[in-house]
Amino acid sequence: MKKIYFSCSISGGRDHAHVYQDIVDNIKAAGLHVLSEIFADKTIKAEHGPTRHLTDRQIWERDFGWVRQADGVIAEATQPSFGVGYEIAKAEQFNKPVLVLFYKDSGRRLSPMLSGDPNVTVFGYADVAETKDAITAFIARL
Repeated sequence: MKKIYFSCSISGGRDHAHVYQDIVDNIKAAGLHVLSEIFADKTIKAEHGPTRHLTDRQIWERDFGWVRQADGVIAEATQPSFGVGYEIAKAEQFNKPVLVLFYKDSGRRLSPMLSGDPNVTVFGYADVAETKDAITAFIARL
């Protein structure tokens, strides 16, 4: 079974967290294992997340262990996050394919460092249901 690392904002804010579980459900419906499924929990708050009992070093080791294990990375990047950007850069360094999902009606602008990156596939969506086809197309290339 192919493995996906799902990247989303935690410490950077959870303003767009209401769609994370829907995206993870779409990834799982496509027959993939989501290594970081815990990040999609809608009840997680930045200060009370699933990592509150871990040191910063333990979080880094766990998350990059998952990125290394993954066959690809799917990142929801609507909520700006240094961590998401860093994980995408590391995924590229590890030669992992990356799909970036961005809610185009958010009133925000996706960083040109992502939208201009030729090694990243970006998909703008107006409804989270649209991510299903983008995910299916992405995993077909894994």
